[in-house]
Amino acid sequence: MSYSAASLRAVLDAHTPAGATGLVVALSGGADSASLLAAASVLGTDFRGLRVRAVHIDHGLQFAAASFREACAASCAALNIPLTVIAVSIQAPPGASIEAAAREARYAALAEELQEGECLLTAHHRDDQAQTLLLQALRGAGLRGMSAMPVCRPLGRGWHLRPVLEVPQGELLAFGKRAGGASVIDPMNENLRFDRGYLRRQVWPLIEARWPGAVAALSRAARHVAEAQELLGRKAAADVSRLRDGDALSVPGLRALEPQERINAFRFWLCETGVAPPSTARLTEALRQIFDAKVDHLPAIVCGDYALRRYRQRVFMTQPCPPRLEGTHRWSKAPESRAELGPQLGELCWVAQNGGLDARRLPEHLTVRRRQGGEALKPGANAKTHSVQHLCQSQGVLPWMRDALPLVFAGGDLIAVADLWLDARWCVGVGAAGVAIEWRRGPIIV
Repeated sequence: MSYSAASLRAVLDAHTPAGATGLVVALSGGADSASLLAAASVLGTDFRGLRVRAVHIDHGLQFAAASFREACAASCAALNIPLTVIAVSIQAPPGASIEAAAREARYAALAEELQEGECLLTAHHRDDQAQTLLLQALRGAGLRGMSAMPVCRPLGRGWHLRPVLEVPQGELLAFGKRAGGASVIDPMNENLRFDRGYLRRQVWPLIEARWPGAVAALSRAARHVAEAQELLGRKAAADVSRLRDGDALSVPGLRALEPQERINAFRFWLCETGVAPPSTARLTEALRQIFDAKVDHLPAIVCGDYALRRYRQRVFMTQPCPPRLEGTHRWSKAPESRAELGPQLGELCWVAQNGGLDARRLPEHLTVRRRQGGEALKPGANAKTHSVQHLCQSQGVLPWMRDALPLVFAGGDLIAVADLWLDARWCVGVGAAGVAIEWRRGPIIV
């Protein structure tokens, strides 16, 4: 049975979220997306009463960009579908893939364009699925990289749907040809310098000649890989749930896992926190350094935009360079006064607190700075005077965050460390009205 608008309706019926508010076709100007647009136009507003519109992303990477825009405009005009054109700027560092950079910029723009509840429709088909699996395997990707593309996933304020994933490209193009959609051949798809273009033009015809069912077989294999990845994900989620210790993972708990389980759980944890895991070899080496470091050492393994650190049998994911309080800040003792501490460090505010600082004894202006070494205060009426270093160690303040702590001084006397400790010598009696410090929007320090 050949592809039709009814085929599209069946997939959308099965996969469109209940809260969908509209359908947005990602229109490249090529034949695949033009065919999808033609099928979506037949739906009109009959599918759940949802409005259909199109979006074209202008990458500005080649001379054919104008032709792409014209083809998109012609298709939408013929089908009476609104079109939005968005220009993006591609910035790929030296040696990086321009294809990957363009894809990242494209999806960022599409995610931003989606209105609440809208579903982005892209024309990824069965051939794309099969070719992606092969390319990822040649790059040495893991199961996640070789997994089948999902039919539906969250994107921006809505969702991303791939409603023709099970449709062979030939059937999709045949439908588009019958519908008379306007399209342009993308020169980048013909350029053998790019991996996908080389695979499509030089390798894929040979594969199909030798194995006529290669598209279906590889697409099926991608689904099997996705199922295996899902099982691994469930196992990792269960392990991470047991290992979680606040924002960190338990080092003894990680040690108790088998090496493969440890890598699986750690990779899942990193993805959950929104960062890209390093390669398996790099991750294995990072865990070795974390496990083998002496008790009094604080290993920090930088992995691009983040670092892995160990402290007191926990492993943390942090910034490569944690924030630190810079300079000296003046702070008024007026009740409404606030001390802005700088990027990522929030602000200090005054709050009423029985037994807090004696506001009458405070000077009109206080100073706030980070520790320099040797500072001490008396954290309780019956407590001894302790150094800030000792107090941080006793309370488990993360070592790499100690230079972010705001120390508050009245003249030359340290009267408070953030909202952790007040000096009892500057406080009113028990039950008497006083003031304390609240650190708002501050970083996690313990």
